[in-house]
Amino acid sequence: MALAPAPPAPSRHWECAYLDLMRRIWEEGDERIDRTGVGTRSIFGAELRFDLSDGRMPLLTTKRVYWKTATREFLWFLTGSTNIRALCAQGVEIWTDWPLARYRRESGEAISRADFSARIVADADFAARWGDLGPVYGRQWVDWPVYEPAGEGLYRRRAQGVNQVAGLVASLRADPGGRRHIVEGWNVAELPLMALPPCHKTYQFHIADGRLSGLLYQRSCDLGLGFAFNAWSAALFIRMLAQQTGTEPGELVWMGGDVHLYLNHAALVEEQLARVPQGEPRLALTRHPRSIFDYAIEDFAVSDYHPQPAIAAPVAV
Repeated sequence: MALAPAPPAPSRHWECAYLDLMRRIWEEGDERIDRTGVGTRSIFGAELRFDLSDGRMPLLTTKRVYWKTATREFLWFLTGSTNIRALCAQGVEIWTDWPLARYRRESGEAISRADFSARIVADADFAARWGDLGPVYGRQWVDWPVYEPAGEGLYRRRAQGVNQVAGLVASLRADPGGRRHIVEGWNVAELPLMALPPCHKTYQFHIADGRLSGLLYQRSCDLGLGFAFNAWSAALFIRMLAQQTGTEPGELVWMGGDVHLYLNHAALVEEQLARVPQGEPRLALTRHPRSIFDYAIEDFAVSDYHPQPAIAAPVAV
């Protein structure tokens, strides 16, 4: 489907590379039926780079991005929790649709999402039964399972697994020139237990000239909805790591495998591509916590963010 030419901008804004990728996928992507049944236009293999110096962040301006919601989700990952109760209590419903679908399917109750979320918050036993997502991101990041011999060819899981994030901070401090500064979410043995296998699956970090850069590889990226949160969170990870290791933020390198737009997102695509990027949002870390696990939402302040209106679109589950 042909689109109107991109509107002119007075200078090349960093966000234009994202919009160029969106246009390319919508006009040239391979149309296919995907897991959700909605259908996508997809390309394989894409790269975007974002400068994080002087507080810069890849916070999209052609639509409002709820960066506090994305930040709360990221901080939740760092707790190692896999239950949506803490998120719902903060009004974050990013993950609610997956447990809700399971509850409706298994109970037969046609409960609304709002009522389901409220019940998750109010009832700890209900949350324990219906709010867990399986061993998703946080579990793999801070409690990757380790098994040890238990006699006669048997193995048992160690009470505490590998904390990849704590190990990452230690390795960046001890060996800044190392090539093993990696956090991995793709635990093959536990994929069947997860509500959704990790999309932003592999992070790698690199220090040069006192500047810390990070690379995120995403196996699957919904460019219309998910990317805005994924890019923000990856850049946030770099900013927090830089503060914890006494380095300066460098660059975010984002790499996507299957990068796609959903066929029912035509209105989103057309509206966003008709807009001109503007402004240069900045992020300040207002406190230096003792460790990377001690940040709170109040520790982050965004300035000079004047986005254009939000664009609603359905989430494919």
